[in-house]
Amino acid sequence: MSQPLSIGPHVVAPPVVLAPMAGITNAPFRTLCREFSGGKGLFVSEMITTRALVERNEKTMQLIHFDESEKPRSVQLYGVDPATVGKAVRMIAEEGLADHIDLNFGCPVPKVTRKGGGSALPYKRNLLRAILREAVSGAGDLPVTMKMRKGIDDDHLTFLDAGRIAVEEGVTAIALHGRTAAQHYGGTADWDAIARLKEHVPEIPVLGNGDIWSAEDALRMVRETGCDGVVVGRGCLGRPWLFADLVAAFEGRTEAIARPSLREVADVMVRHATLLGEWIGDESKGVVDFRKHVAWYLKGFAVGSEMRKRLAVTSSLGELRSGLDELDLDQPWPAGADGPRGRTSGNNRVVLPDGWLKDPYDCAGVGEDAELDTSGG
Repeated sequence: MSQPLSIGPHVVAPPVVLAPMAGITNAPFRTLCREFSGGKGLFVSEMITTRALVERNEKTMQLIHFDESEKPRSVQLYGVDPATVGKAVRMIAEEGLADHIDLNFGCPVPKVTRKGGGSALPYKRNLLRAILREAVSGAGDLPVTMKMRKGIDDDHLTFLDAGRIAVEEGVTAIALHGRTAAQHYGGTADWDAIARLKEHVPEIPVLGNGDIWSAEDALRMVRETGCDGVVVGRGCLGRPWLFADLVAAFEGRTEAIARPSLREVADVMVRHATLLGEWIGDESKGVVDFRKHVAWYLKGFAVGSEMRKRLAVTSSLGELRSGLDELDLDQPWPAGADGPRGRTSGNNRVVLPDGWLKDPYDCAGVGEDAELDTSGG
């Protein structure tokens, strides 16, 4: 049996968190994952840009909408300007838009790091401190957590300094993705770094992220690093039932892990696309949004390339269902269907503002235009 995780007043038991993923962890996907988990765990929204929230951008206001069954409501914010982050957090607190705020310092995407945002930002210690101070002070009773990477690259690691600053500024918990920005999603996650962070900041919970493809991976991470919980991202792409496995494993139950047949997977696919259509308010747009998930769901099953292409261009639920019904739905769960999914590129040169690495304390050069609507990390 695992120890429950406390995020402020919220008890997360078992200590399993869905990582924010742009374009993925919207309300429909969170609903699916939560159903498989039996309502246990913490399911974080896709990343919300603070400037867009403060300006009440229509798309952003839809992204921050939670289903009535979501408790606690957990939102991830991305921002680079302390004042704007503070306004966004105060808006969430005063208007009761969420119950927990997570801050993103993990995004490795060039258009973000080029402006000094995402995983580039913790290198500027004073800027990180200013953002955390504004967020915590603006949040009132709401707990504030943060997600980060090890640093920019192996020569510019920031996670221990950032962890200490987080503790000093009143952050409730930290999630560490055991990769640098330069690694993107390639190579192997450094779980030793998670263990080091846990030793460095024993005052608050530390969650580990990176290379959790199965429930056994999650248990092993906790065992090997001493972390207080796990954050699962790419491991649940096309696998929302992974949360059933995670709950069972952390609760010490030994029943068989989920091994759905293709028929069961097809039913989940149609339900996922249906939920997206209901959320968007347009069936066709929901099915189009679902297309990106098709390859993840079908990974490992015997589905010909032509049919995969056909299913990836469907634009109605009827078309999706009829295409799936043409498959051999009696196929059992395929050997080798687990393992890495999603982006795996690595060893990228991190694009940074000119002179960014000269002084880790000077925070000039970060402008509001770094606040772009893009992926998490």
